[in-house]
Amino acid sequence: MLMRTDPFREFDRLTQQLFGATTGTWSKPAAMPMDAYRSGDEFVVCFDLPGIEPDAIELDVERNVLTVKAERRPAATGDNVQMQIAERPLGVFSRQLFLGDTLVTDDIKADYDAGVLTLRIPIAEKAKPRRIAIGSGSGTQRTEIEA
Repeated sequence: MLMRTDPFREFDRLTQQLFGATTGTWSKPAAMPMDAYRSGDEFVVCFDLPGIEPDAIELDVERNVLTVKAERRPAATGDNVQMQIAERPLGVFSRQLFLGDTLVTDDIKADYDAGVLTLRIPIAEKAKPRRIAIGSGSGTQRTEIEA
C-alpha cells in the first residue's frame, strides 16, 4: 500500500534529538510525524501538524507521489513584539509518500482537526479480497476459495 523510501529518516531524527536540541544549530526542521493504517476499504494516513493554519497546508498528487506541505508561521508578529524564547520550529515542512498502485489517488479525502491532518485514500477494487470459484474435473462440484 505505502512504500517507505527514506531509510535514514530515523537516523536524522535521532541526530536532531542529540545535537539539534542542545546546540540550537540544526537547520533541518523536524519531519511531520505520521501514522498509516488500513481501515476496511480505505487507507488512512494521519499527520501531526500542531499550530498550523488549515490554509497553510498543501496537498499534491502526481502519479503515485503524494506531497504534503505545511508552513508554520510566527504566532506573534508586529513592531511591539520581542521574542523571548523561540523553540518551536517555523518554516515549511514537507513530506512525500509513494503510494502503491492499489490506491485510488483521484478520490483522496482530507480532514484537518485539532492539529491532525487525516487523509483517507480508497483501496482499488482490484486490491480488495474476492472469492474465486473452482470447478472440479467432473464439472459437478464447485468450491469457492477466498483470494
